[in-house]
Amino acid sequence: MRYQSDVTDSQWESLKDYFSVGKYGNRRIHPVREMVNAVFYVIKSSCQWRMLPKDFPPFSAVFAFYNRCKSREIWEKIRDDLVTEDRLRQGRNASPSLAIIDSQSVKTTGALECRGIDGGKKIKGRKRHIAVDADGHLLHIKVHAANTHDIDKLL
Repeated sequence: MRYQSDVTDSQWESLKDYFSVGKYGNRRIHPVREMVNAVFYVIKSSCQWRMLPKDFPPFSAVFAFYNRCKSREIWEKIRDDLVTEDRLRQGRNASPSLAIIDSQSVKTTGALECRGIDGGKKIKGRKRHIAVDADGHLLHIKVHAANTHDIDKLL
């Protein structure tokens, strides 16, 4: 492991099947594990795609890989399966019977189309709604303009 965000061998064994789907054929240039490690590095370090260290594949390839996985909802499948596995390990039902929902308004800059003013908090920007189970596992997240009322998204 070069970085703390790199997946271990046992973690890779449980993840590799999620990335075996696709029509890559012989066109794969970079190992998938390296691409996953690069995505995890960006997520963990909060760096920009262009600032990936040079020992990872080129940022354009990593970003394209991330977007392909995002469009195929691979990241959501991994999250859902890990939450289910953890819940079963704790002796709970696979799917939660309770969700805790909260929202947070955050300031944004620039003229974005998904931007508004939260009148209650006097914040110009976006609002994110997050649902977690009783153990704090992320179940769902949605980002809206800040002028979206919480009731509109909950009902």
